[in-house]
Amino acid sequence: MATAEAIALPVRQTKPTSRVVFTEGGKGGVGKTAFTSSLVEWYAAQDTPHALLDLDTENKARGSLAHFFAGARKVNIHTSEGLDSFVDVLDEGTPIVIADMGAGAGAVAHRWFDSMFASVEQVGVAFTAIGVVTPDPASVESVLAWASALQHRVQYLIVKNHLTDPADFSYWENDPAPKEFRRVFYPKEIAMEYHLPKVEHPARQHGLTLNQIADRRTDVAELQQTTVVMRAQAYRRNLFAELDRVKDLLLL
Repeated sequence: MATAEAIALPVRQTKPTSRVVFTEGGKGGVGKTAFTSSLVEWYAAQDTPHALLDLDTENKARGSLAHFFAGARKVNIHTSEGLDSFVDVLDEGTPIVIADMGAGAGAVAHRWFDSMFASVEQVGVAFTAIGVVTPDPASVESVLAWASALQHRVQYLIVKNHLTDPADFSYWENDPAPKEFRRVFYPKEIAMEYHLPKVEHPARQHGLTLNQIADRRTDVAELQQTTVVMRAQAYRRNLFAELDRVKDLLLL
């Protein structure tokens, strides 16, 4: 990876007027949509207006953002307009766009940034790229590939998703390549704790968010158990605390 001095872009001179927060559509199955659904609810708790884009054209209906939020716009990024939907939504007056990309979206996204970033930045748009890493080294390699393409055009938020308990992030923490990524790009890191299957699996099946389970807004019997509700409340509380630590990457 090149040095920071060789690839750094000029520092933004004015405060951004809008922000696009998107998951890096790299390796599938790392929990991008699960994290994004909680991120959406965090924005709601902040009383921050936001729009939702479901860019996962490859995923099944049950695995996409639109499965959890009916208001999420399903967009096919594999068209001539590509990711122009970022700017089209911002034109409607919403200051924050939350976009969930599907696996394999890298080539499309990288071309769009090469073509459009300079113009979009000039109108006050900032970008936050969310990379979800797990104990699987392939998830880390995916994040590094996106950084190699996007460089300093975005700010980076890394979510360490504990898919197992305990979770071993030694590759992310100790391998030279991610160490160099951290040295060059100064990403912020947060943790998403392990979710028990009795919460995670029925929630995904029925398209229910942590808020809905934690607030008992569901008629699914297995999600009404007291311990399940309490688990959901704890997961929400802990992740919201993590997100509060990185507000500067998520708000204006």
